[in-house]
Amino acid sequence: MIKRINKELNNRFNLNKETIFTQKGSFIVLCLILCLILFLSMPKIYLSNNIYYISKNINQLDTHYMSLKEENKFLIQQLEDAKFKNQITDSLIMQNIDESEEPIK
Repeated sequence: MIKRINKELNNRFNLNKETIFTQKGSFIVLCLILCLILFLSMPKIYLSNNIYYISKNINQLDTHYMSLKEENKFLIQQLEDAKFKNQITDSLIMQNIDESEEPIK
């Protein structure tokens, strides 16, 4: 049964040793091998490409995060300076108010 199916397929597609080792047969085999290699390597290429672009985005976000962190430190320092200046100004105002409330003799 299997021999009959093989014989029928060989006759239908004209596959035998003589046709496979001709130039046309070698070219077809070569094309099939190249297609197989391409098919097997496409997922790796796709994944490598995606990993590259994702890591590029991560580096960009990390750089942005670091700059925002530095800006936050700068803003905290400015806030502390403003609080200190406000405390000094308040103490001077309170001192002037206390001096002006003293009874005049």
